[in-house]
Amino acid sequence: MSQAVAEPEGGLAGAAFLPRVNDITIRIATPNGSGSQSANLILMRSIFAMGIPVGAKNLFPSNIQGMPTWFIIRANEDGWLAYRDHTDLMVAMNPQTAAEDIAGLSAGSMLVINEAQRTLANRDDLIVFCVPFNALVAEVCPDTRLRKMVVNIIYVGVLASILGIAFEEIERAIDWQFAKKAKAAELNKTAARAGFDWAQEHCLVRSAHRLERRNKTHGDLVIEGNEAMALGMLFGGATFLAWYPITPSSSLCENLIKYLDKYRRDPETNQATYAVIQAEDELASMGMVLGAGWAGARAFTATSGPGISLMAEMAGLSYFAEVPAVVVDVQRMGPSTGLPTRTSQGDVGKAYTLSHGDCKHVLLIPGNMKECFEFAQEALDLAEQLQTLVFIMSDLDLGMNKWMSEPFAPPTKPIARGKVVSAEGLSRNGEFARYRDVDGDGIPYRTLPGTQHPNAAYFTRGTGHTEKATYSEKPEDWERNIDRLARKFESARAMVPAPVVENDASAQVGIIAYGSSDPAVQEARHTLAREHGVATAYLRVRALPVNGEVKAFCERYPLVCVVEQNRDGQVASILRSEYPEFATRIKTALHYNGLPIDAESVARKVLHRIAEEKGTA
Repeated sequence: MSQAVAEPEGGLAGAAFLPRVNDITIRIATPNGSGSQSANLILMRSIFAMGIPVGAKNLFPSNIQGMPTWFIIRANEDGWLAYRDHTDLMVAMNPQTAAEDIAGLSAGSMLVINEAQRTLANRDDLIVFCVPFNALVAEVCPDTRLRKMVVNIIYVGVLASILGIAFEEIERAIDWQFAKKAKAAELNKTAARAGFDWAQEHCLVRSAHRLERRNKTHGDLVIEGNEAMALGMLFGGATFLAWYPITPSSSLCENLIKYLDKYRRDPETNQATYAVIQAEDELASMGMVLGAGWAGARAFTATSGPGISLMAEMAGLSYFAEVPAVVVDVQRMGPSTGLPTRTSQGDVGKAYTLSHGDCKHVLLIPGNMKECFEFAQEALDLAEQLQTLVFIMSDLDLGMNKWMSEPFAPPTKPIARGKVVSAEGLSRNGEFARYRDVDGDGIPYRTLPGTQHPNAAYFTRGTGHTEKATYSEKPEDWERNIDRLARKFESARAMVPAPVVENDASAQVGIIAYGSSDPAVQEARHTLAREHGVATAYLRVRALPVNGEVKAFCERYPLVCVVEQNRDGQVASILRSEYPEFATRIKTALHYNGLPIDAESVARKVLHRIAEEKGTA
């Protein structure tokens, strides 16, 4: 076994080899609630500040404090930051999982472990650093109550020494993390320095990996999707939020409340110019959003799959009464309670046709932090332009993990409220019929409550109605209304964000994906080309309903693999129903174990589909 000791002994200690530079996956295992999150973010931010592209995945439990949690940091100077199942460096700080964590490491991996758990490091094919964490934390932290948290920053110092992270970046990251807590910042700097100095003196074993300064993160930021989307709602003019807390969407609402309180107040009176209500459940929150949308507010709610299930009837009301509303679905694993803290794309099929009867809803599907910001604004606009319910389909990986991103540009176009008739317009145009298709696009005109004109008022009906919103059970009125709503849905195809397409004239395989699968698919395409000689084209769906670009893509490539994070291939099924002529060439590459999707499994599943087509599987 290769140990980190005062005198190198055996193994790789004296080996002449070059460490791998700026390409590492670090997995940190700790008990949930031990305060490790701050330390892990400090480590990640330090790497980012060295100009090395970096991303993180937090795998945390949905139950009580003390259960296992893993924080995975991937640094890669080529920008491949998707989840990676392979671990290059394990920090085993959780005695409950240490044996299993160590058993899962590949030969040649590095292991940092508490000296008190030395006996668990019983493999001779690992590079092992046994650190006296208990003694080090006792020296720097007299308060025994704080030691379980402070010990985490010691491993940050140890890793900085082992990997070559500049210690000044650790200090800066600590200052950033504890910007309003000077005493905590100083304590953590002292602890980090203790770990760093100890490793400098005792960790004589060569590291298999090194981190060196680059300039590949300049101007970028690190942010979570829920925070980015909250900013988008702020810039998009959201004035009403009703919500019920549910993992993993709660932080979106919490972030927005913070922004609204700071930026949405009357400058003279300091009164809030917005309304936020925490409802008694998701059903009530959706009802409140519809009431606010009908009244003219730009209104939304955020939830996850169980909340979407409760909102089904209200979704049909929004669709048929044509009331603008936005629902952000930060998807998690189901069915039932499922895995509340694991990611999924399992709500797409449900949201697309939510409610009973003939309903189809517009879905926007962001694939990165910039789109989380932009699609929040776009959804608010589309809901009012189409006078309907619009879903934003995020997921836990996008919503609650730290992603690197280019900066967000503030909106330059005015808020789009769609076909709203003013009092002046009513005087000029004469008769107003709420559900009449004047322009042939299926989208009627509306007035806002309070418009000062005798013809401005109208009924809103979720039952059968005429063009003038009066009650009707006549078959011809019903068919006319349902057909018009279908025309509206067709009009939406040209209004939603277009797919991102990367064609390849030499490719015989096209890959379709959406949402948080994008980084893994991009890396998988690179792997397929470099290691297997397989050229692929790629289309990333950013909204439903799809448009003609998707049809052209399916027509162009003999094999189309749809990558999805659900069991049943929900988008693949939608595409087959939209384009039955291509149904036999549309195959699936599915991932649904709750972990973020990884490039290796995508490449493997695409290769399997290719082998099936050739009859060699």
